[in-house]
Amino acid sequence: MENQGQGLHARVLDTLGPAITAGEYAAGTVLRTDELAERFDVSRTVIREAVRVLESMRLVTSRRRVGVTVLPAEEWNVYDPQVIRWRLAGADRPRQLRSLTVLRSAIEPVAAGLAARLATPAQCAELTEHALGMVATSRGQQLARYLVHDIAFHRTILRASGNEMFARLGDVVAEVLTGRTEHDLMFTDPDPAAVTLHVRVAEAVRVRDSVRAEALVREITVGAMAELDVLAP
Repeated sequence: MENQGQGLHARVLDTLGPAITAGEYAAGTVLRTDELAERFDVSRTVIREAVRVLESMRLVTSRRRVGVTVLPAEEWNVYDPQVIRWRLAGADRPRQLRSLTVLRSAIEPVAAGLAARLATPAQCAELTEHALGMVATSRGQQLARYLVHDIAFHRTILRASGNEMFARLGDVVAEVLTGRTEHDLMFTDPDPAAVTLHVRVAEAVRVRDSVRAEALVREITVGAMAELDVLAP
């Protein structure tokens, strides 16, 4: 019964979340628990559980005798990985990807510069391992395997910066990279120049060249934006 309840709860979330983030419910729209329970053919308990999750994301607010009110976009927790995933699944995908890529452009180069000064030998080894993994999977339409190394590489850069705020953005960057792949906003094979840049970043971090590491990662994010201009104009 517990698994069944979780399945119902997920079904409600997977419908309401994307609908709200896609703008199908305007800010200020009031949703009634009873009406939602009837619409989804579930108990009010299931609806309340789903609403609690949406509240934690700041997509809605719930008040007794008022109902569930949809909040404006500026109130949303836009760093929540699930919110990012829902937004990337909607029609506003190109703008969302650009917004996230600008965020990466501001954060990741600085993180790389810090990593070149602070990374542990183990983190340097991780960067090299995943950069070489990207090289090995960059041909033959292996985007799913390439993505695993790409995400791990950028998570390591953020962690190796020694800044816990940067490190927490690992999930955000992972959703950006995943969204590009899942929504066909990558070339069939990754840009060879971008792959090479990752290898050079790993080397710059290993030899403690912070200026070069920062510049190389900035070049990576500029290239990512250029790809979006081609694939998601």
